[in-house]
Amino acid sequence: MARVSFREQVLRVREDAIVASVNRLLAEKGFESMTVDEVAADVGIAKASLYKHFASKEDLAAAAMIRVLDHALAFIARCEADGAQSPLERLRAVTRWTMQQQLAGEMPSLPAQNSTLRAALTANKIYLDRLFEVSDKLGAWITEAQRLGQIDARLPPEVVLYTLFARACDPVPGFLKSGGQYSDEQIVEWVLATCFDGLRGG
Repeated sequence: MARVSFREQVLRVREDAIVASVNRLLAEKGFESMTVDEVAADVGIAKASLYKHFASKEDLAAAAMIRVLDHALAFIARCEADGAQSPLERLRAVTRWTMQQQLAGEMPSLPAQNSTLRAALTANKIYLDRLFEVSDKLGAWITEAQRLGQIDARLPPEVVLYTLFARACDPVPGFLKSGGQYSDEQIVEWVLATCFDGLRGG
């Protein structure tokens, strides 16, 4: 294995710090309000130094999303390693994890209608590869859960997939948390219940 030079180690540490800062600022303020100047100041580097790592604000957002997808894939792998979980239990676990990340301020908030950002994301091969990998793994669990009768088989699998993806940017947990009346765990369990069990009484 090739040895990583000290300079390369420093650059990697700095890049990790930049992405962590972007991730937090996107979760707190959203893409439109976050500025490159804020990121540089938060990391403690010059703006010119930041641009040596990332050419644009859109590239920063893509890096933050890749980081989240990497964490999601690691969590999915842990779920896969637990042979005792049913497909539905795995889907619930991943959905719970995404909401916990959101409540902890670790889930970037990106606008759906920003064409420049959308173009940057769709041009980023690493981002797309990670996104497709997550989608494929969750999609396989969804179809298996439908085969077992755990999820309504009348629903197209992509409808279920996008419903679960939407929990990562669901405003309900944040609204409930801001009220200060409920714990994070209560909020997550209630939103999970509405997602998987619906609103109809028993």
